[in-house]
Amino acid sequence: MRTLRWAVVFEFQIVATDPQTAARAGEFRTPHGTVHTPAFMPVGTRGSVKGLTPAQLRDTGTEIILANTYHLALRPGADVVAALGGLHAFAGWDGPILTDSGGYQVASLAALREIDDDGVTFRSHLDGRMLRLDPGGAIEIQERLGADIIMPLDVCPRLPAAPESLRLAVERTLRWAGRSRDAHRRPDQALFGIVQGGLDPDLRAQCLESLRRFDFAGYALGGLAVGESPDEMFSLLRSLGPALPADRPRYLMGVGRPIDLFRAVACGMDLFDCVLPTRNGRNSMAFTTSGVVRLRNEQHRQSGRPLDETCGCYACRHFSRGYLRHLFLADEMLGPILVSLHNVAYYQALMARIREALAGGRLDRLLAEQEAGAVRQNAD
Repeated sequence: MRTLRWAVVFEFQIVATDPQTAARAGEFRTPHGTVHTPAFMPVGTRGSVKGLTPAQLRDTGTEIILANTYHLALRPGADVVAALGGLHAFAGWDGPILTDSGGYQVASLAALREIDDDGVTFRSHLDGRMLRLDPGGAIEIQERLGADIIMPLDVCPRLPAAPESLRLAVERTLRWAGRSRDAHRRPDQALFGIVQGGLDPDLRAQCLESLRRFDFAGYALGGLAVGESPDEMFSLLRSLGPALPADRPRYLMGVGRPIDLFRAVACGMDLFDCVLPTRNGRNSMAFTTSGVVRLRNEQHRQSGRPLDETCGCYACRHFSRGYLRHLFLADEMLGPILVSLHNVAYYQALMARIREALAGGRLDRLLAEQEAGAVRQNAD
């Protein structure tokens, strides 16, 4: 790897590859610890992974979490986080942290924002006050938050989108990437670039080629899982994933169904985040090796089985499906906590199995098993 200014405290090394696919296992060293890839990042939008303590997250095997610039800028404010020691001390998490820039909120809060060539003006969803995010400002906020990995402000259009809308989104994303790179000052923070372009492979390739000149510490694919079908997404990923710089971490933003993680790893992706484990956990839905378990179903009323006989998490070691169902029906807060804990543990175990299969040359068999399981669940 070339010597970069961020390479003083960051290093990415490939430790295993799969001869049948573009999959690879790696180690990404950061100031707050090493992330073993492929890796899943639980989402802690406001500095907290909902319902779970940092110690519980560590027990699941989590190595890195994600937080959000837009939400933390609104409440409590970057100055408050900085005054309390930065995001790691503030949240009580001593491992690596990635902060999104607020670019996703450009899409998700479209009714509350105005976008122009220089940035985005949001009307706060909390109290209506105005928040201006421009490329330099988003970097400044993230430098005050102190995350290990930071993202530039970008434009993430919903799909399907008109060709002209996609072209404009890419033009702004590239312009803002350059301004973000110029604003970036802290060598203890790795700035990633974000490739946009919707489902247009030529536009994606053009965006990637333009981003290469900024020599980012890693490269992310944004603007996916925002309206397109899984088949459309993976048709793009099969060619685009392996085209990302091979010596940098590759991050697929916001994609998180278990089968999608397997398929994306086979396309060469390294880092993932999604709200599914905790959001579904709060809504009584558990991921297990035998499929999704919906705990409100009557069939679990007197079940003494754990959520997953193969899982060693706290919830599976101590509680039955019948008890967990009772917690949800009684509106007890422990239910969402325990199922969220299990779901995060399930995701981390899944990633560990992928890494082990890569190291042992067995990824093809593991992927085939997952594909067969997905077909069975869809049939059910």
